[in-house]
Amino acid sequence: MRLPTLLRKRGTPTQIGGVARLDRRTKNLTKRLRAGEIAIIHHSDLDRVSAEALVEAGAAAVVNAVSSVSGRYPNLGPGILLEAGIPLIDNVGDHIFTRVHEGDWLTLDGGKLVNSAGSVVAEGTLYTTEILEDHLEYARTGLADQIEAFAENTMTYLRVEKELLLEGVGVPAVATAIEGRHVLIVVRGYDYRGDLAALRPYISEYRPLLMGVDGGADALIEAGYRPDMIIGDMDSCSDETLRCGAELVVHAYHDGRAPGLERIEKLGLQAVVFPALGTSEDAAMLLADSKGASLIVAVGTHASLVEFLDKGRAGMASTFLTRLRVGPKLVDAKGVSRIYRSQIKTWHLMLFVLSGILALFTALLFTDVGWAFGNVIVARIRDLLYWIKELIT
Repeated sequence: MRLPTLLRKRGTPTQIGGVARLDRRTKNLTKRLRAGEIAIIHHSDLDRVSAEALVEAGAAAVVNAVSSVSGRYPNLGPGILLEAGIPLIDNVGDHIFTRVHEGDWLTLDGGKLVNSAGSVVAEGTLYTTEILEDHLEYARTGLADQIEAFAENTMTYLRVEKELLLEGVGVPAVATAIEGRHVLIVVRGYDYRGDLAALRPYISEYRPLLMGVDGGADALIEAGYRPDMIIGDMDSCSDETLRCGAELVVHAYHDGRAPGLERIEKLGLQAVVFPALGTSEDAAMLLADSKGASLIVAVGTHASLVEFLDKGRAGMASTFLTRLRVGPKLVDAKGVSRIYRSQIKTWHLMLFVLSGILALFTALLFTDVGWAFGNVIVARIRDLLYWIKELIT
C-alpha cells in the first residue's frame, strides 16, 4: 500500500497525496478510513461528531462534494478539521463520485484534486481560518430562522406524539427489568469517552442498567462494559456488539416501518420494535422513564440548540420535549470529565502506600512478636554481612 506523501515544488504550495476513500455517509466512511488517506464525503453542514471521527481516523485531507457550511447555522465540524491541521476542500461538486473510485491515488494541489494521470478531477475552495470565519459569521445570522423552525417543529411533534409523550402510550414491553433502577444512557456524542471514564466510580458503586443508543453500545464495549440494552436504528452499531447478549430495541418510524429490523433478523437475533417520531436517544429516555427508572444519567446526548442542529434533524423538538417529560429524573453527564479531573498522581499513591508500610512496621516493633521478628531480621542481616566479609577475604 502506498503511503501518503508531502511533495514540495518550487513556486507551488505543499501538495498532499493519498489513497481515496469515498462515501456519501460520513459515519460509514470513517469505519474503513485509514490514517493518511483522503476522505471524500457528501456532508452539508459538517457536524462536530463526524469531524472528530475523521480526525480520529487520521484523514490526510477531507474533500466535500457540497458546502461544509451552508449558512443555515454555525456548525462546528470544519473548525475541528482545521484545528487538527487537516486540509478541507469544499464544494467540489457531486460529479466527484463518478470521476474518482475507491482506492485511487489522488493529489491535492491547493483547491484542485489531481489523479495519478495528472488530470484535474475536481476543484473547490481550500478552507482557511479566514474563509471559515466569514462563512460562520454569515451562518450566525440564520439562527433566528432556525429558532422559528424549532418552535414550529415543537408544536408538530407535540400534536403527533402527545399520547406517547404525556402518557407513555406505545412504549413496548421489554424483558429487561428497569423499575426502580438507575439507567445510564450512552450516545456516541460530544465528550462521551471522557465522561464515561469520569463516571467509572458511579458505575462501579450503583451498577446502573447500561443502555447504548446505536454507536453508544460500541462505546460501552470499548470502555469495558457490556450493555444491558441497545436501542436505535441499528445502523451505527457493530455486529459483534449486537451479539453481546443485550436486549435489542429497534427504533422505528411513526408508521411502524423499521429498516433496522432487517439487519437484526439477518444476524439471527430478535428485537422489540418501538415506533416513535423523535430521535433514538429520545426513545431511550422515554423507554427508561415509562418503565419506572428511578434516575436517568445521559452521556453524549444533545442539549443546546447548535447541538440539536448539528444532529441534522429539523428543530430537534422531540429532544426538547422529551427532556421536559423526563424532568428531574434526568441527570446530564455531558462535560463532567471537564468539570472534574482527579488531582491524585501516581507518586501520591506510592508515597501513601510506603507510609502505610512504614507505619505498620513501626507498630510491629513495639509488640513482643514484632520485637522478636526484628531481632531475627537483624541477626540475618548480620550473618549476611559476615558471609560477604569472609568471601572477600
